[in-house]
Amino acid sequence: MADPTQPWAERTVDLPPQAPLPQSYQRGVAQVQPRATAPGTPAAPHEPTATGWPQAEPDPRWAPQGYRRGQWRIGSGWTLFGGLVAFVCWGIWAISTRGNLVSPVLTFVLSLGVAAGLFALCRLVGKVILERQLGRVRRSARGAHLVTAIFLVGVGIAYLRQTEWVMDIVNWVRGLF
Repeated sequence: MADPTQPWAERTVDLPPQAPLPQSYQRGVAQVQPRATAPGTPAAPHEPTATGWPQAEPDPRWAPQGYRRGQWRIGSGWTLFGGLVAFVCWGIWAISTRGNLVSPVLTFVLSLGVAAGLFALCRLVGKVILERQLGRVRRSARGAHLVTAIFLVGVGIAYLRQTEWVMDIVNWVRGLF
C-alpha cells in the first residue's frame, strides 16, 4: 500500500528470493556451451529471407550524385602522382630561370587547368562510349586519372627539357653509352 507522505512511492513490489549462483559463474564473462556439431558445419541451414544475398551495390546509372562523385576518387592516386611529378619538374625549371616567378606560376596553373579539362573530357568520352553505347557500368575513374597522370608527367618532362643544366646531364649520360 502506498504511503501518503511519499507520493512517488505508488507501489512496492516484493521480489522473489534469488537462487544461489553456480561456482563457475564470473560476472562479465559469458558462459559458452561446447559445440554439439562438427567444426565447419553450420548450426542451421541457410534460409532465404528475401533481403538480398549478398547486398548488391546501387546501380551507378541511377545512383545519387554523391555516389558518382565518390567514384571520382577511385584512381585519384595516379593524378596526384602525375601532379607531384609535374610540380617538382616545374619547380626545377622555375628556379633555373632566375627571374620573375609570375610567368612560370601562370604557366603551371594553365597546365593544371588543361589537365582538369582532359580529365573531364575522358569522363565524358567514357560516359558516352562505355555507358550509353556499350551498356557497361563504370565503377571508378581509374582510366581518366591514368590519362591525366600521363599528361602531367609529360608536362613535367617538357619543363625539364627546357632546363639547360638538366639537359647537359642527360646528354652527358647519353654520351657514356
